[in-house]
Amino acid sequence: MEIGGTYPMLYAFFDEAGALRRDAVTRQIGAALASGAAGIAVLGLGTEVSKLGRSERRCLVDWTIADTAGRKPVAVTISDGNVPDMIESARFAVAAGASWLILQPPRPPASGVDLLKFFGAVADSVDCPIGIQNAPEFLGIGLTSDELAELNRRHPNVVVVKAETSAVGVGKVVSQLGGAMKIFNGRAGLELTDNYRAGVDGMIPGMETIDLQVAVETAMRAGDEAAAEAHYRRLLPAVCFVMQGLAQLVLYGKLIAAHRLGIAPSADRSPTDISTPQGLAWAKRFAAELGPLPA
Repeated sequence: MEIGGTYPMLYAFFDEAGALRRDAVTRQIGAALASGAAGIAVLGLGTEVSKLGRSERRCLVDWTIADTAGRKPVAVTISDGNVPDMIESARFAVAAGASWLILQPPRPPASGVDLLKFFGAVADSVDCPIGIQNAPEFLGIGLTSDELAELNRRHPNVVVVKAETSAVGVGKVVSQLGGAMKIFNGRAGLELTDNYRAGVDGMIPGMETIDLQVAVETAMRAGDEAAAEAHYRRLLPAVCFVMQGLAQLVLYGKLIAAHRLGIAPSADRSPTDISTPQGLAWAKRFAAELGPLPA
């Protein structure tokens, strides 16, 4: 399996009773596949994973793999705060059919030496490709490029870096790792064309602009930078709106996605930012300007 391309991170939609919504998973995956996404990602920061119980996380993994039905690979983020729980979650995801895993670090404090041992123990427990979510800007903890390279040397199945940084920052990682690992970036697709110029192998954005994210990637891979920039100009206002922090992303990014998907918006799950009349109106405007997502 070649790892690369655009993998949208699924949002977790809730009903008024607080339960996860099955319809939203099915519709998001249908739109992603119809848009030409390379794969599907779930249980990352955009999935509000910290608000989900263990059974809910497993439910989302099962639903995602069932609805993807082997048509594209599924990347599952594993975010438990200790090694035994993370190993259990990793083994569950692999047994359920995950193609590869993205390991989130435990919350700080933890040294680089600690993280090498932490990630290495989990990587050794499963037989699948492993990615490392290296996002100190959002998580307050991460590894240097030298430490990532050392992790790859010690544990050869650790083959992906999932960054959340600027295009300049991710370009440094690409250069420093010298092709030893696949590099993905996120941040909802900010600096999207420059991320590809920097040499990323793929992106993990939100669902709200997945059709245009794939269009940008396709044009950049074909060398048609003018077309890529035109697609990027269309998606950029919405991305700038939602990417003012994680709380705004999961509040308004998910709302734009709901409007474009043609499904009911999600009920909130605390703790959450509270939407404003302006924010609701602007999200609806962005969705209308972008139009419906494909079915």
